[in-house]
Amino acid sequence: MNSKRRIVRTVTVAVAMAVAGIAGLVVNTTAEADAPLKANVIHWWTSGGESAAIRQFANAYDQAGGQWVDNAIAGADQARAAAINRIVGGNPPTAAQFNTSKQFHDLIDQGMLNNVDTVATKENWNAIFPQSILDAIKVKGHFYAAPVDIHMQDWFFYSKAAFQKAGIGGEPQNFDQLFADLDKLKAAGLIPLALGGQAWQEKITFDAIFADLDTNLYMKVYRDRDVNAVNSPAFKNVLVTFKRLHNYVDAGSPGRNWNDATALVISGKAGMQIMGDWAKGEFSAAHQEPGKDFGCFPGFGPHSPYMVAGDVFVFPKTDNPEQVKAQQLLATVMTSPAAQVAFSAKKGSIPIRPDVDTSSLDMCAKEGIAIMKDKSRQLPNPEMLISPDVQGALQDVITNYWNRNESAEDAQKAFAGAIQG
Repeated sequence: MNSKRRIVRTVTVAVAMAVAGIAGLVVNTTAEADAPLKANVIHWWTSGGESAAIRQFANAYDQAGGQWVDNAIAGADQARAAAINRIVGGNPPTAAQFNTSKQFHDLIDQGMLNNVDTVATKENWNAIFPQSILDAIKVKGHFYAAPVDIHMQDWFFYSKAAFQKAGIGGEPQNFDQLFADLDKLKAAGLIPLALGGQAWQEKITFDAIFADLDTNLYMKVYRDRDVNAVNSPAFKNVLVTFKRLHNYVDAGSPGRNWNDATALVISGKAGMQIMGDWAKGEFSAAHQEPGKDFGCFPGFGPHSPYMVAGDVFVFPKTDNPEQVKAQQLLATVMTSPAAQVAFSAKKGSIPIRPDVDTSSLDMCAKEGIAIMKDKSRQLPNPEMLISPDVQGALQDVITNYWNRNESAEDAQKAFAGAIQG
């Protein structure tokens, strides 16, 4: 009898354990089904304005049922290198930031990226996004990146207080007026031009001068890689005009970060900065308002070119179905109207799509949006037209010319050699 009882008790316990195991399995399976789609995102947005902006995407992703895992790495080159190393090493992030350019096209060629065609088709990207953006993200008929902003990299920002102190009444309308204003700022004891002396900032400044001086020549050089155009007197004039700016930067310029240069304008210690509209994020973080505390203009006159640049997120190759879902959710959320407006308001950019309510954006952004409607003023940034290797070589040419006692003729020869790749 006791043995029977032991058998019954054993069977009862076994059944109970089995039922508990099945219940636990059901609970675990349900929990897994309900678990948020975790997305590890590499980006280089670490300044105050940038951090506030990327949080808009993170919050929107979490609210859509995901779990954003932030992986911020200071420095664009460093962040891209980290992403590529992880992809090659077999531990890819869910998404990684690149510029709207040819920077990630090698990854496409090597089969290292997933496309997001499903999202692009559902959201009608072909009809919504500007052609210059589509040309960068759509390769061989497939969409390999989600664009998240449109930046214009050669805005002129200036301190209202500094201009007032220097006796400058309005914004310069041409290069003669620009240099005259810089002279007035210098005479007032201010830093006329706040420049971060890093190679990429020097190249941005050069391209701003180049585009405003001669858009047709700009396209001959960057799109057509026309050596005769580089060797022309007109291109020499671009180099000479650019180097004139060296008289107006301070001794602390070399190695300075871009946002530290922006801080000089915010504080009124410097009069002006030539920088992408992401600088507006720093003004916003400092609670300064365009038109009141600082001014902005995208070049000289009503027909100045609007150099289109920006950022995208690419999606490394993976067969993990949960990660694929996370990638598609990221692409959907980041390009959605609400997230676009919230991000742009913090970042200083303009939304990638024109079908959004822009009433909450600042006057600089609204001006940019209005300009983008005029396709004749849209100008691709150099990295949309040349390979990363050529861009790097040209950047070296410009930084050497800026920082050394080098003639315009020598820089011209070096540029002509580099543009040929």
